[in-house]
Amino acid sequence: MGGGLTLTTTITHLGFYSIGDFTRISKPQNPVYPKRFRVQSTSSIPDLSIITEMKVFIFLTEKIGDGLPLTGGAWDFRKATISLAPHPLASPKKVTLVRHGLSSWNLESRVQGSSDDSVLTDTGVKQAERCREALSNMHFDRCFSSPISRARSTAEILWRGREDPVIYLDSLKEAHLFFLEGMKNGQFLSQKNFMRGGISEGSQLHLEAEDAKERFPKEYNTWREDPVNFNVNGVYPIRRLWGSAADAWSQILSTTGESFLVVTHKSILRALVCTALGLGPERYALMAVCLRNISNFRYWKFRAIDVNNGGISVFNVNKKGEAMLQSLNMTAHMYGDLTYVF
Repeated sequence: MGGGLTLTTTITHLGFYSIGDFTRISKPQNPVYPKRFRVQSTSSIPDLSIITEMKVFIFLTEKIGDGLPLTGGAWDFRKATISLAPHPLASPKKVTLVRHGLSSWNLESRVQGSSDDSVLTDTGVKQAERCREALSNMHFDRCFSSPISRARSTAEILWRGREDPVIYLDSLKEAHLFFLEGMKNGQFLSQKNFMRGGISEGSQLHLEAEDAKERFPKEYNTWREDPVNFNVNGVYPIRRLWGSAADAWSQILSTTGESFLVVTHKSILRALVCTALGLGPERYALMAVCLRNISNFRYWKFRAIDVNNGGISVFNVNKKGEAMLQSLNMTAHMYGDLTYVF
């Protein structure tokens, strides 16, 4: 195929977080994007004949506009990670990321986005207290947080008793999801014994909010199954998160200190993790096409990385501003009394 890119991949592992080893990449000289990919997939697993020798063709999405930066290999497979900092750092830094506790709209299975109307529940407060205890042996120089209510309340609990104020960054806000915010996720949420360890949120909830799937079936389906391409009037919330994440990393790493606590939301946390590792949102979309006939294929896209309420992730950043993931979505503190040392 003239001007195209051919990838041959051998599937070696099935799971929610890793699949496939690219064994051969052939690339024309001076490629011009966007171009057409040709992906040929062969399986080494006997029972996985459903995708054996499958060939698909997709288009690369246009580069993100408005000058929003991307780190890593979103557009060039030769790259890995690049510096997250605007300049060399005086010393290595450790960044601890925490997702806010259970919110009212988490509990009611509503689309939250950047709405400030979703607040921390009683369980969310208890989760934040458990995070505080789990991190009690750790020293943090500063705390950064999204200014949105559910994250702000979590940060206030985690940072209680400290002299320095929490630093609120707009770059840590959750993705803005326009008209979907506040609407039901197409289901009732029944949760008994929400958490082991004695925390219970009660029984069936009866929601009055309009069902997003019924009201906006096309848009909602795109948001759930192909979030990187969900857009409203040409604005792509998930793609913009990659720019926000890059801005957040730059702001955090430019701050004096060596250990930072960051409190924010699930989608922006995913973007923070991916930008630190040099991954763009389109990689998950590409892999999902290869696995379209696998029942759980949607997990290979943007939602391939999950972060629970109160989940803790840790990055070490060297003087060059290059990040290494130390821990992802630690939740053991939610099920027992323990403290972390890392």
